[in-house]
Amino acid sequence: MKKVKVKGSHFWAKIIFFFGVIGPGIIAANADNDAGGISTLSVVGAHFGIKMLWVLFLITFSLAVTQEMGVRIGLVTRQGLGGIIREKFGVKWTFFAMVTMLVANLGTITAEFAGIASAFEIGNISKYWSVPLSALVVWLILYKGSFKTTQKIFLIFSTFYLVYIINGFIVHPDFGASLEALVKPTIEWTAPFLLTMIALIGTTITPWGQFFIQSYVVDKGLDIKHYKAEKAEVFIGAFITDIVSFFIIISTAYTLYKTGIHITDAKDAAMALEPLAGHFSLILFGFGLFVASMLGAFILPTATAYAICEAFGWEYGFNKNWEEAKMFYGIILVGIVFPAILVLIPGLPLVKVMILSQDVNGMLLPIILIFVLKIINDKKIMGEHTNKPIGNIIAWATVIGIIAATVVLVVASFFL
Repeated sequence: MKKVKVKGSHFWAKIIFFFGVIGPGIIAANADNDAGGISTLSVVGAHFGIKMLWVLFLITFSLAVTQEMGVRIGLVTRQGLGGIIREKFGVKWTFFAMVTMLVANLGTITAEFAGIASAFEIGNISKYWSVPLSALVVWLILYKGSFKTTQKIFLIFSTFYLVYIINGFIVHPDFGASLEALVKPTIEWTAPFLLTMIALIGTTITPWGQFFIQSYVVDKGLDIKHYKAEKAEVFIGAFITDIVSFFIIISTAYTLYKTGIHITDAKDAAMALEPLAGHFSLILFGFGLFVASMLGAFILPTATAYAICEAFGWEYGFNKNWEEAKMFYGIILVGIVFPAILVLIPGLPLVKVMILSQDVNGMLLPIILIFVLKIINDKKIMGEHTNKPIGNIIAWATVIGIIAATVVLVVASFFL
């Protein structure tokens, strides 16, 4: 009997297929807005108003381009980035990349737990309670959960970023001027402005993000037939995460910048918002900081374990148990416990720890992106899925821009 096609059935099949593969792009992009990211975005708005929104607009495309390349490599090769770097560039380069990434990631995870401590301190809860309990929750979810359970937790935490959008409306910003600032470049030729602009770029595109998204699509079991859906998800994820960034910037721009209040991190921003925008704004901003820090605390140890296990050929994945993937879970455990203990040390200069991790990330990022571009243009690895000429132009322009910004950031951190 001849089958009769139901009108619209093809459309709904595509929608169901899309939601079946969703996860890597949105989770990886949102995780860029972690504790350090929220602090950077808060400072951008508080110190410079809406003058850097055009930078945010441009790096949204950079984020989408670089993450799409990572997804494509993962779908074609069914390997994580660490493994392919070892095969193509050798053990020495792999060891250098892994050690540098490990140091940078441990510093960043420390910043996540510092963010958790700050969020709870807004409610007068000591870090000696909040940090150990949060670390335990992170470990139990990552260790006990399956891949599907872990992904659901990641996605749930990602949805809570909506609080920053709500908060953005509460402060009654000038949306007309803000939208104009997205396409109207403004630059102050001063060291604080340029360094903050570079930090805005660095907090959006990260080396660990490249490792995470590629290994994540492999762990999820996706392949090249999912490419169109994953490409769409990566672009949607980049757009969503920078919409959140946009609202964080205008929240502090139209409150703290207008009143001349300077801050050093997201906790300062939350506390300063209360007398200007009300107690509800304080609660929303503080809750957003907690969510961002927790998502980072979930993602960073996972990204680290993915990368190192792939690089050295060890078993990994959330659908494996401890006996099958000891190194994978062992790296995750160290990546949670060590940074959490650091945060609990009285008098530890957490700001310096965050700056050091950003410097190391800055030095590693251009190297990783060049690795990615070399791999994605290798026909022996990618076959017909290498970059198109226009893709290479955009990607190399992105890389050169990030390299230039990174060099300035690293050099300036030593002399300014």
